[in-house]
Amino acid sequence: MTRDDRIWSVLPVPGLELDGKGLVLRVNGAAESFLNLSERRLVGRHPNVTLGFSLDFDELLTRVRESSNALYVDGVDMRLSDSTTRDVNLHIAPLPEEPGASSGYIVILQPRGGSEALGQVQGTKSAARQAIGMAEMLAHEIKNPLAGISGAAQLLSMSLPPEDQEMTDLIVAETRRVVALLDQVERFGDLRPPESQPTNIHDLLDRAWATAQLGYAAGMEISKLYDPSLPDVFVDADQIQQVFLNLIKNATEASGNQGNITLKTFYDSGLRVPLPNGDQAHLPIQVEVIDDGPGLPPDIADSVFDPFVSGRENGTGLGLALVSKIITDHGALISVNSVPGRTAFRISLPVAKSLHATSRKP
Repeated sequence: MTRDDRIWSVLPVPGLELDGKGLVLRVNGAAESFLNLSERRLVGRHPNVTLGFSLDFDELLTRVRESSNALYVDGVDMRLSDSTTRDVNLHIAPLPEEPGASSGYIVILQPRGGSEALGQVQGTKSAARQAIGMAEMLAHEIKNPLAGISGAAQLLSMSLPPEDQEMTDLIVAETRRVVALLDQVERFGDLRPPESQPTNIHDLLDRAWATAQLGYAAGMEISKLYDPSLPDVFVDADQIQQVFLNLIKNATEASGNQGNITLKTFYDSGLRVPLPNGDQAHLPIQVEVIDDGPGLPPDIADSVFDPFVSGRENGTGLGLALVSKIITDHGALISVNSVPGRTAFRISLPVAKSLHATSRKP
């Protein structure tokens, strides 16, 4: 056994190695345990045959191969051959080419909810819902005394000379910062389903950019690459606009408020997601928010959509987690492809219901 084989065998997360055609070459022990499938059952077969990903797995491999970069996809359902389900985040990376052999891929299956999700996915989801509910309740209760503290500090500052107002100004500023954080926690805990209706995706992007430009994105340049022929999407307009605001803010902060953001839309007819009733959800409308910043820090690249994970010193780690929650609630998909100088968040959305049955050539 080589050193690489030993490392592979003790890798604590489920992993698969694929050949250039996308067929399984080997799996590690963690993957066998998580999937409840032996390596012999998987080797030589396409992952979609045995793992039942809720998306076009070949399309993801094509994107990785063409870009030569790793791809992270948040919130992917798997329906295994024994009818059990798993909820994972997918990380697909290209392997370097070797002489006389085609390049392959490494696929990491990150159980949603952390290591506890191994074999306990439903229990983890229930615990997560309880934790979110508790956090939302605490956020609501904490905001009331904070408002009193902020008001008292402002009243106190009115009777102080200017040279003594620095401390009261600090109190007001910090209470406002905490209230903003609690607002994010409350939005994250909002369990109401989306109120979707036909919506023009470009109107949402333009409104989000206009709002961002008046505040945190004032120093950024914008490039818009829109496909004007796109049909309406079927989404909750307010929630999806919040997604775009969060992604633009993330791109601005990653670029140090100095750089270029590209908003791009296009149609991809091939992306379909299987549904539990046997039908397929069609997610052809693609929206990308691209920045030219330094890229995602390597230590958080695999968990960028997890709550409280942030690459900034004072970041809350709730912005992208909220994005992931909203997109998942819509039955849509979000993925990220990041290298130094280019980070692209891609969202795949459904067309409006009235257009679901129509066909369109790409």
